[in-house]
Amino acid sequence: MKNYIYDIYDKARAIIQPVYLRNQSDRTKAILAVGIVCFFWGTTWLASKKGVQHMPALQLAGFRQLFAGILYLIFFFIKGFRLPTKEQFIQFLWMSLLMIVINNGLSTWSMKYMPSGLGSVIGAASPIWIAIISSFVFKETKLNVTTISGLLLGVTGILIIFSDYIHDLFNSSFSLGVLLNVVASITWAFGTIFTVRNAKNVNPYFSLGWQMFIGGIVLLAVSFFTGQFASPAHIDITAWGAIAYLVIIGSIITYSAFIYALKRLPAAQVSIYAYVNPIVAVIVGAILNDEKLTFIITAGTLVTIAGIYLVNTGFKKEKITR
Repeated sequence: MKNYIYDIYDKARAIIQPVYLRNQSDRTKAILAVGIVCFFWGTTWLASKKGVQHMPALQLAGFRQLFAGILYLIFFFIKGFRLPTKEQFIQFLWMSLLMIVINNGLSTWSMKYMPSGLGSVIGAASPIWIAIISSFVFKETKLNVTTISGLLLGVTGILIIFSDYIHDLFNSSFSLGVLLNVVASITWAFGTIFTVRNAKNVNPYFSLGWQMFIGGIVLLAVSFFTGQFASPAHIDITAWGAIAYLVIIGSIITYSAFIYALKRLPAAQVSIYAYVNPIVAVIVGAILNDEKLTFIITAGTLVTIAGIYLVNTGFKKEKITR
């Protein structure tokens, strides 16, 4: 089997060796955990949107990642984990730059200029970029009929959504937000491919803690030296509330639910959250932030998600035939 594996959830499952369901109680709790992941990760887009209205975006992302990383590392050190080796630290560093600094930094920054629901849909389109990059840049996979259909459907869905924002595209700030989010999505795709191809045999969540910790420091440094840094004493309480929500709900509770579910359910069932998150983000953004929600946006979101599903299905079929 080729080293390239598209489905990152399958990779995580192989690493942590999940124990499958033994009784109905475990199954019920695992399904509840998936529900928590589906809903709360979808709400983090709005939390970021609220936060960047009162704090520079890179500073917000930096504090979020730093605080979450510290909590993760404290937990693992209590569990007896040692400091990473030089080789592991270098690995954590480049993974952090891709997945935390560039991806999370830019996606958070984009929330300053665009609706959170639209940002979530663009972010969810990462599998489309993975398909394009792995097939045409690295030439590691071939596009089958299912994958091509998914790509066309996904692009069509995004175009449908943007047809309702046609006038906003002439706004330079809105266009900048879209560009930042697209670059973040592409970076996530590259980071996913590189992580799966090169990740060493290390606990993925210990790695995540270090990535958050390193990424938080880098983001705060960039924010400070570019002048996009506000004195913590003068930051509105709303921004701190957003950070607390992103750290506790987005990074701690939801990740814990994700791990719990991944250990007890097949990865394909857990990965359903990737299709539900954008729907949650669009609805929550409309209800709590008065973001536009029309029939066209709804239809485009559903078409895009259907395309992403077909892309994932096509990659799994291609993987099985090899």
